[in-house]
Amino acid sequence: MTTITNDGIDLYYEVAGEGETVAFVGEAGYGAWQWGWQHRPITGPYRTVVWDMRGTGNSGSPPGPYKIDTLTADLEAILSETDTRRVHLIGAGLGGMVALRYARTYDRARSVTVFNTAQSGADVSEPALRNLFAPREDRRALENSLQGSFSERFRDRQGSVTDRICEWRKTEDAGARAFDAQVEAATAFETGPLYELTCPTLVCHGIDDPVVPIRAGRELAEGLPKGSFQSIEGRHLCFIEHARAVNDRILGFLNEHTSASPS
Repeated sequence: MTTITNDGIDLYYEVAGEGETVAFVGEAGYGAWQWGWQHRPITGPYRTVVWDMRGTGNSGSPPGPYKIDTLTADLEAILSETDTRRVHLIGAGLGGMVALRYARTYDRARSVTVFNTAQSGADVSEPALRNLFAPREDRRALENSLQGSFSERFRDRQGSVTDRICEWRKTEDAGARAFDAQVEAATAFETGPLYELTCPTLVCHGIDDPVVPIRAGRELAEGLPKGSFQSIEGRHLCFIEHARAVNDRILGFLNEHTSASPS
């Protein structure tokens, strides 16, 4: 198990592949399992970093509330430790907010891809975000909480997949107190002036996302100097439900913004 300590908190991460680095930053509450559908196709052409946000998985779980700046500093500590010179960030929800803040604060970022991310915590439906959480020991609650993440069709037809997700969530997801701390970070977020974010940014959004309205995703893309928007069928975890098409779009975007020299 690879860990680094930042601000007194152990942070767990994994590195794989070669080439320019792609770092994944997850949604509040969810463990690293959420990137399983993107990790394999992106690792190989790219070096990937997957980490457990504080409060999640194998990382430390200090009392909250957490702040976006703290989570961003955690990411910087990991990228520094892994000798990353340039990074392409992929974030979902809270992780998208961290990615946006990172791109504003540090000079390693070369591109940003976000899913179901708002430029302000005011655009996040806190009740809908909280409905994504379930106690890890309650299997029925875990299953019910996937209603906001996947379409009914996906849940009906992909029962074996949702079964596996529930098993992963038992060990990888955040506990209740850490989830609350992460939610507080998301709902307090403000991007700041969008014109200052000059990284190429792909904003992807689930058409039926109950947590952040698609309007907020469009507004984020339109306000960014180098923003582009992509709608996706599905709900909050649309990047899992439609992984093949999403991965093709991500890889095309990454290839467009990758330099010739590795990092």
